[in-house]
Amino acid sequence: MGELEKQMGTPGFWDDQEAAAPIITELKTLKAVVTPVTEISSGIEDLEVLFELADEEGSTDDLQDAAQQERNLCGQLDRLELRTLLSGPHDKGSCYFSIHAGAGGTESCDWAEMLMRMYLRYFERNKFKFEEIDRTDGEEAGIRSITLKVEGPYAYGYLSCERGVHRLVRISPFDSQNRRHTSFASTNVLPELDDIDVDIDYDKDVREDTYRASGAGGQHVNKTDSAVRLTHTPTGIVVQCQNERSQHKNRASARKMLAAKIYQFEQAKRDTELAKLYGDKGEIAFGNQIRSYVLYPYQLVRDERSELKSPHTDKVLDGDIQEFIDAYLRHRAGMAVNNDS
Repeated sequence: MGELEKQMGTPGFWDDQEAAAPIITELKTLKAVVTPVTEISSGIEDLEVLFELADEEGSTDDLQDAAQQERNLCGQLDRLELRTLLSGPHDKGSCYFSIHAGAGGTESCDWAEMLMRMYLRYFERNKFKFEEIDRTDGEEAGIRSITLKVEGPYAYGYLSCERGVHRLVRISPFDSQNRRHTSFASTNVLPELDDIDVDIDYDKDVREDTYRASGAGGQHVNKTDSAVRLTHTPTGIVVQCQNERSQHKNRASARKMLAAKIYQFEQAKRDTELAKLYGDKGEIAFGNQIRSYVLYPYQLVRDERSELKSPHTDKVLDGDIQEFIDAYLRHRAGMAVNNDS
């Protein structure tokens, strides 16, 4: 870590932003591991002093303070232990995160937008940087799909736990008869990989289409064919990017996403479990969901994999989803142990 900080202090380091970005990201990732360890070590030393004072003075207040700090340290240790479960080759890095509305028209598009807000609040809680790569709005409300680039330590590792179909049960705000509706939306995540061992013949196997961006971005974005869509004909994989003013930058982003998707596709063919996660997820409908959010006739969020439940639907939909991610990490680790035995 010290060597990276020295590099950042060399003259001209900040002049080349593209070359500096990987070093800054690596340093942030290392600090995300080292800082909690340092804080816990310091906290243990402080806790020893607190217990000694409480024992010497017989103070109930000091004893309560020490007990509270002990609980806080146990929570920090638990978080650090969970982070060790994120040991995959891409878990520490950034990612592309997408949300797609399922069948159901306006209902599902509105649900997809609710999910988008939930995850944006989660990103803010974790201090993840994010930017919109591509977006298609619903005809009446909500969004049909959105792709975000999410940057931060362990962004891919945490968000990979959220991949799948999400089910919502509520009284529809779009139904004049106030009937109960069930809506579906799916989420997917791709690691951002700078050095991917994927052989892509862009001249032979990739069709490129340019078009006028439909989202926000100013007059230049909306009046020129700056958006780029790439189709990999051997696999049928399609990616698109329209957030940048420059067609060149959109093409570069789209190529990175395409390489990640093809990498994912190849991994899926070699690994049955990855095929379940990365391959054809099936219809975005009942029976395939990873989590259910029930707002009527009662309030409950239930993860179908870890079986964790929470009655605090408002908090969950406001981005308080870390306990569900943690529960799935433990569940996944338990499954791996059982499979090995």
